[in-house]
Amino acid sequence: MCRNIHTLHNFEPAASSDEVQAAALQYVRKIAGTTKPSKANQEAFDRAVAEIAHATQHLLDDLVTTAPPKNRDEEAAKARARAVASGRYQVA
Repeated sequence: MCRNIHTLHNFEPAASSDEVQAAALQYVRKIAGTTKPSKANQEAFDRAVAEIAHATQHLLDDLVTTAPPKNRDEEAAKARARAVASGRYQVA
């Protein structure tokens, strides 16, 4: 379930609010053990996603690094190459 949470720090351009929201949603889904909460739990679920997204954005805003920003396309290509090399995926 958490495979969709990716590193968001030190990319150019910076992580968008949609990316932060998606990471928070995946985290709450993992912790809650469900992708779709019941109606009784929907408000708590939504509140947790909002609070985690808020905290995540603050964290990203406050982190500092001396490393040059990473390129999203290059990092994605590296990840695909690692997946192919591991034998998890075949080259199309």
